Amino acid sequence: MNGLMWVAVLFSLPQTAHSAVLGLERAMSTSSVSVPLTRKRRSLLKDENRMLSYSRISARASEYYGKIAIGTPKQIFSVVFDTGSGNLIVPSVKCTDKACLSHRQFDSALSETSVQIASSHAPLKAVGINGQQDSVTITFGTGEMTGVFVRDNVCIGTICAMANFITATKESDDPFSLVPFDGVLGLALPQLAEETSFSLVDSMVKAGVLKRNLFSVYFAKGEMSQSEITFGDIRADRLASDLIWAPVSNPGYWQVEIRDLAKNDEPLGFCKKHCQIAADTGTSLLAGPTSMVDKLVKTLNVSSDCSNYDGLPSLGFILQGGGATLTLDNVDYVDRTEEGCFLLFMPLDIPPPRGPMFILGDPFLRKYYTVYDRERLRLGFAIAKHDLNTVTV
Repeated sequence: MNGLMWVAVLFSLPQTAHSAVLGLERAMSTSSVSVPLTRKRRSLLKDENRMLSYSRISARASEYYGKIAIGTPKQIFSVVFDTGSGNLIVPSVKCTDKACLSHRQFDSALSETSVQIASSHAPLKAVGINGQQDSVTITFGTGEMTGVFVRDNVCIGTICAMANFITATKESDDPFSLVPFDGVLGLALPQLAEETSFSLVDSMVKAGVLKRNLFSVYFAKGEMSQSEITFGDIRADRLASDLIWAPVSNPGYWQVEIRDLAKNDEPLGFCKKHCQIAADTGTSLLAGPTSMVDKLVKTLNVSSDCSNYDGLPSLGFILQGGGATLTLDNVDYVDRTEEGCFLLFMPLDIPPPRGPMFILGDPFLRKYYTVYDRERLRLGFAIAKHDLNTVTV
């Protein structure tokens, strides 16, 4: 689930001796790498804006994206690192749509390690002599793409692993021609991927290339410090508090259970049954069940002219178990602009068993440094350390 409200619908092959040696070398050494992220701000598209249906909810969004490399020799792509989806998707050179032509396109023929895969259900099986190859269509909030399956070497910085991914052969103009990045790297748990081999993180874990089997995310608040995603380690210098750990409650999304929401540390009684929160690096706003967002709009009562901004309460998410509370202040959940003040929550209904769920996107992730622990299946939260001279934009 990224800022465009993307919703998915829906092999180990013989290698040359050189590739086998490279694979052994990677398995014998582990490392970590931090990828710098670019932040691009934009206004929500018409269709996205209609989803909001609240005049007092912000119509501005952000996307954070960075670079990866695919193939041998490497082909470079800019991607959103999205913890709310499970597949790596990049445009194919076979795609002639405007949305593909305006971005970098993957050319499998130029990679000596690339293999066309017949089906996601048989991720070890290459396309046969008959050329038959399954395709997949993924629908997004404002468009869709169709693609086929490929296996190749995927590198994040110096860390590489063979993995399966999707190359788009068709892309709708809206929204793909408008975005500044080429594709999406899904970092959700493998339950949201086409198949386990399509999870790049799991592929790296199996290859034994990560120093620690986790990744962590830091979103800067302004232009003075660098946003980044770190694979294989936790950047202690980015933490302003100890990490709070919570177990993943329903593998797929990186989601954990909460007991309730709180206003100025007082429980609101919104969650009659256990609610969920999910940390989503691909979502530009905060989102929650329609009925609860309605209550939040009334409870927080953000004045559009900002007249009560300084007196707005804190909003907390009370974790199940230890009872720690993840707190947002007015600066975190309100978009204060020259035009006025706007709530950064939007309605989004996710039914049980995954929901009811709050999606904690960029505004939350700018306050909290988050750690996604694949080995222990848990999510870590710490107050992010920001440059005191940071200018918020």
